[in-house]
Parts: sequence; C-alpha cells; structure tokens
Amino acid sequence: MDDTYEVYVNRVARMMLPEAYLSQVQHIQASPKFKRLPNGEFQPVPFAGYSVITPPWCDETGNEAFYARLQTLQQQMLQQLPSELVVPVPPDSFHLTLADLIWDSAYHHAADDDPTFEPKLCDRIADSFQKFQVYAQSEQPIIWQAFGLIVRTRGVGVCLVPKNEESYERILQLRRAIYQNSALMGLGIEQQYHFTAHVTLGYFSDATATVDRDRLGQTLTQISQSWLDPDAEDRQEFQLRVNRAELRKFEDMTRYDRDPGWAVLEL
Repeated sequence: MDDTYEVYVNRVARMMLPEAYLSQVQHIQASPKFKRLPNGEFQPVPFAGYSVITPPWCDETGNEAFYARLQTLQQQMLQQLPSELVVPVPPDSFHLTLADLIWDSAYHHAADDDPTFEPKLCDRIADSFQKFQVYAQSEQPIIWQAFGLIVRTRGVGVCLVPKNEESYERILQLRRAIYQNSALMGLGIEQQYHFTAHVTLGYFSDATATVDRDRLGQTLTQISQSWLDPDAEDRQEFQLRVNRAELRKFEDMTRYDRDPGWAVLEL
C-alpha cells in the first residue's frame, strides 16, 4: 500500500504548494479528540489504542534540537492563526508514528472480547521487530527532514521527507514486518493508511466553523515558507534521527506510555 520513494517525495512536495494549502483548508473539521469546556478551555477526549512510534520528546535521548525547533514553530503558528483555532498538543508528546495499530472502538472491542489481547499484541509486535532485524540491519542512520506544514482534515503538523532512499526503505521494511505479520493480522490489525511521515502540532477546534478559510490557507503558506530554511539540509534542528521504535499505548492524544517490558527496536 505504501508509496515508492520517488512517489512519496513527489506526493508530499505537492502538499506543500500554496494552492494545496488553499484546497486543504476547505475541508478541515473540528477534531473529536478534544472538547471545549464551559470555561473555554479544551480537554482531551478519551481515545485509547496502540501505535508503534519513535520515543516521545519527554523520553527522547536525542533529537533535542529538532523537537525544540518544532516547539518554536508550534508557538509561532498559534500566534499567527486565529485565536483558539488549533488546540496544541503538549510538546513533550511530539513523536513520529511509524505504524498505526488499533484505536478507539476497535481497540475496546478487541480488548473486551479477549482478556489476553494486550499481551498477545506485545508479543506479536516483538516478533515483527525481530523479523525486521534479521534482514534490515545497516550502519547508516535513518534520518528524516522537516519539509513544511501539513494540513490534515482534523489537525496540523510538520511533514517529513527522508534524507535519502535508504532512510525511506528501512521504514517501509519495518512497516511491512508489522502489517504482513499474519499473527498480528489475526488480532484484527491491518494497514489502513498510506504512510505520510509527520509530527502533529495540534488539532482543529470548533472554531473551524467560522474561520475565513482562504485567509487561513494564505497564512499557513506564509508560516511554512518562512519557517523552512533552504540551506537546512545538514542542520540538526531540521532533522529527526530515527534511532528507536517502540510499542506505545495511548489513552488520548496527549500522552504515550509503555511498560518497561514491551517491545523495542533499536535502529
């Protein structure tokens, strides 16, 4: 299901064009993952599940410059966009999702039907990690670079592109080791999305109902273009080094936890 390297790079490059932002903002909607309280504050809504991700910033031993750069971008974006249009996620939760697994009603249904679902999931992800290690070891680092803002139907983030073809292929090999694991498929887990590497900065609120969408598209274009540095290819603050993949559980979109015994893959 995932793109080839060339198709991926061309696809995301088109998403960064001004006309793409103007088109994308016409379809944005309020995310159900946050709700507005009577006092005007936003609260995360329960949304439980599992994913394979890079360690969140709060647990990351590297990539400090990269995530600090994203935090600055998040603050600038919130200042320039209409008030309360975007509900920011906590910066210490910043991460790259490598493989979505199961979430919300599908997760609750699976866990309710099988009391051993979670330990089975952990074991089968560990098996996928082991299979990946057998044929995909390399001394070359996996590096993805910030490319610009990405607008999705219910949120906004930073899109990433691989620094080279090997960085892309190794992530695809990992995804295949996960999604083509028949024992994992037996738990009801299957690939549902093309891979579009991104770090989420926030989710759209109910303010989308009244926002000037054409102006929003122009503002997002300006933010993205002014933030990126054309000479940033070798600067650490624009690079995410993917050192580790972990199985993580989430209860909402603000925190991603793991048990010390859960599967880990050193990359």
